[in-house]
This record gives sequence, C-alpha cells and structure tokens, in this order.
Amino acid sequence: QDRTFLFLMGQQITMNMQFIQLLALAGIAIYLILKLRGVLGTREGHEGPRADSAARADYRPKLEVIEGGPDQDITDHVAEDSDAASALLGMKQAESSYSVTEFLHGSKSAYEMILMAFENGDLDSVKAFLNEDVYDAFASVVEARKAQGLSIEAEFIGVRDTGLIGATFDPKTNAAEIDVRFICELTSVVRNVDGDIIEGNETEVKRQRDVWTFGRTMGADDPNWQLIATGE
Repeated sequence: QDRTFLFLMGQQITMNMQFIQLLALAGIAIYLILKLRGVLGTREGHEGPRADSAARADYRPKLEVIEGGPDQDITDHVAEDSDAASALLGMKQAESSYSVTEFLHGSKSAYEMILMAFENGDLDSVKAFLNEDVYDAFASVVEARKAQGLSIEAEFIGVRDTGLIGATFDPKTNAAEIDVRFICELTSVVRNVDGDIIEGNETEVKRQRDVWTFGRTMGADDPNWQLIATGE
C-alpha cells in the first residue's frame, strides 16, 4: 500500500509540474501576442495586397497644393502658363477656401436650374443668381412669349460636357469672372395659346451649347456666383 501511495503521489506531482509548465508557456505566449499587437496593430476582415510603402508615403489628395509645384485644382482645368491659370490663382489667394473643381461642379447645377427657370418662365426662383442685365434680358423674352400666347414645355436630360474656357481676376477689387462652356441635352416644344405644338418634338432630344460667364467678389460674405453674361 505504501508503495502504491508513493507511486500515486509521484504521478500527481508530475502532473502538477506539467500543468505549471503549461501555464508558464501560455503566459509567455500571451505576452508575445500583446507585444506584437502593440507594434503591428490588429487586422480585421479580408485585406488586399499591401501597397508599396514608398507609394503610400508619396500619396496626396488630388486637390492638395504641393509646395513648390503646380496646383492641380487649377491645372486640371486650364493650362499652367495661361492667363486663366493666373486669374484662378489670384482668386484662391484672395479666398483660401475657393476650389475650382467645386465651383465647376456647382455651376452644372446652377446651369440646369437657371435654364429650366427661363424655359418655364419662372425667373423669380433664380433672380438671386442673375445680375440685373441678365435678369432683364431673360425677363423680356419671357414677357414676349406670354404676349404672343406661347409657352414652352421642356425636360432637362443632363449636362454632357462642361469646360472652363476663360477667367479674369482684378486683385484691386477682388472681382472674379469665369467663362464656362456647357453642352446639355433636353427635349423642348413650343405651344400656342390653344395648346398646339408649333415648334419642336416631345420625343426628340436636342443638344444645346452655351457659354455662360459667372461673376463674384472673392472674399465676400455672399458665397453665390451670379450669371453676368451668356453666349454660344
């Protein structure tokens, strides 16, 4: 019995030692995992191929002005050595938050809004975006249509192309002007007082080209640009 007891005690001590060793190894493993996580960070989900570290270091947002280099927000739209580029640079110096790209994006919405207001004879809704001369010119056409008993039904399909074709800036007054070319598609018909179509086709899509000039004083509290001239 004594030998059996001693044998069992020896087995128990061996098992306890093995358990202690396992705990020690587990502790070391947990320490190493935490150490690696602190250095490498955690990763969750699927990851694509790792980008080259040099490429990541050189990455810059598209519109960032690179010190000592050209401003892509300008050169994406006009030639770097053009008069328009110099004018746009002056605008950005007068108003640091100004973005040419954002302006062009907004001009497309303004173009659709003003054009459809003119077609529908509802100039009051866009009066704040027209200078006095343009408003008067548009209003005279709308009144002439009404006097003849004519009305226009138009549906705007979309702007197909936009381009900045000119810009001027006066640093003395901060007056800025930008010429933008728009090419859009729309359907349009003219009806007489009886509702009969006398011009156009309801299903025919036509392409229209306009060159509009927008003006604004840079740095002014009012952020809105006004349409100051129209052409083709």
